[in-house]
Amino acid sequence: MIFLGCTSSKSQTNPLAVNLADIQWGKPGDGSIAPAGTRTALQATDPKTGGVSYYAWFPAGGFFDQHWHTYDEYAVLISGSLTISLGQEVYDLEPGAFIIIPGGVHRYWDIPETGDAIILVKRMGPPDFHFVDR
Repeated sequence: MIFLGCTSSKSQTNPLAVNLADIQWGKPGDGSIAPAGTRTALQATDPKTGGVSYYAWFPAGGFFDQHWHTYDEYAVLISGSLTISLGQEVYDLEPGAFIIIPGGVHRYWDIPETGDAIILVKRMGPPDFHFVDR
């Protein structure tokens, strides 16, 4: 039986429900990949595709250099605001914004000086980073 894209076969995924206030954040990054001070919190890894679901906390004033990933990515802006470029388009986003980023599309994230931003991301394959002009 198929219902809303789910199958009745036994899942290898464990149930999870977590409040934002209870997230166990990793240590702030050094700026070698994401803006210095960025923190992430892995929530799940798909055992079949290697795709990851995670929160990312970008510090105020951070800029994530233009890059791309091999696999499609879906994100929701949980808190704060940010600007994202997707190819040739630029979007100013507020909490609740939903973002679809096809694999191979160049993007950058720009977080205003006024406050941090938190996104929830689902990547459809293993994480990889390809920076443009770096």
